[in-house]
Amino acid sequence: MKFICNKNELSEAISNVSKAVSSKSTIPALEGIKVKVTKGVVELTAYNLEMGIRTSISSVTDGEGEFVVSSRLFSEFTRRMSGDEITFSINESLIINISCSSTECSFSAMSAEDYPDLPVVDSQRGFKIKNSVLKSMINQTSYAASLNESKPILTGELFDIENGKFNMVAIDGFRLAIRSEEIESQENYHFVVPKKALLEISSLMKDDTDCIVYTNDRHIIFQTGNVFVISRLLEGAFHNYKVSIPSVHKTEVIINKREFSTCLERCSLLIDEKNKAPIRCEVENGEVKISCKTGIGRINDSLSADITGESVTIGFNNKLFLDALRAAEGDKIRIRFGGATKVIEILPLEGENFIFLVMPVQLKN
Repeated sequence: MKFICNKNELSEAISNVSKAVSSKSTIPALEGIKVKVTKGVVELTAYNLEMGIRTSISSVTDGEGEFVVSSRLFSEFTRRMSGDEITFSINESLIINISCSSTECSFSAMSAEDYPDLPVVDSQRGFKIKNSVLKSMINQTSYAASLNESKPILTGELFDIENGKFNMVAIDGFRLAIRSEEIESQENYHFVVPKKALLEISSLMKDDTDCIVYTNDRHIIFQTGNVFVISRLLEGAFHNYKVSIPSVHKTEVIINKREFSTCLERCSLLIDEKNKAPIRCEVENGEVKISCKTGIGRINDSLSADITGESVTIGFNNKLFLDALRAAEGDKIRIRFGGATKVIEILPLEGENFIFLVMPVQLKN
């Protein structure tokens, strides 16, 4: 069996699928990449039993077959070859010989017999969404997914699609992020995708073509170009996020996002693991006053803002608020307060295509 392909195309394909290679598995084959050679095509697959990635490149082939190769050796030898065209030949003993320009090397592969098949998902049940839109939705919400494995369902993000409206939701108990888009979908969907799989598919989106999403009760497939990412879905009941969105507010602030972010970044200089303190925020008379005091030092700052409604003094966690500001789009944002002990809302200047909620922190005085 033999195949000849472009070195850079192969190197990119290896890099894409390597993200799903198992670092440690009871099935040794899963620690490698499965290579399947058919007429004119070389297909690469990596699978760690939770997430799998498959892609293919065109190639000049002689013979057909499949084998499993070390991800590290496959990647490093391919990347470090000196020419543009690379030739692989595999003998019956599964010894791979690689030649490129004047360089030649060889190493052992494994049989693909023990490599499990990727789960099958019905391609008739799914929807399309622009890569740029899905990437934006993931990037604006993933920060709020929980890192606490004691509640696995919250380590993923909810896909809530109903009547053509797609809400992507992440929550960790202290904050909540919702990103909304209109899409064409004849069906309603409600499932939770692991954050890791979403970050991987986001990193693989290279242009603004459509991403096709297929799903069943247990798995989801994202197809972007000739790259397929398959992930298991998380099981369990996701938080009823709609009841967390305040229906009324007492104060609304329109403020420059960059200025507010810079102000909170200055506060961050006084906060570390040993010196923790909430941010004190006072909203009144066209000003947002920010202060913080820790064992390192203290800071007082003020920003002008358009304020409607009641004056309010509230505390919040600096990092949680900064994460939300960094995810927000636009030069200006709206911040809504329902009172000193009510959840804080962060929204775009117009509309509600994103809603970020941050829990307040009780101030001592």
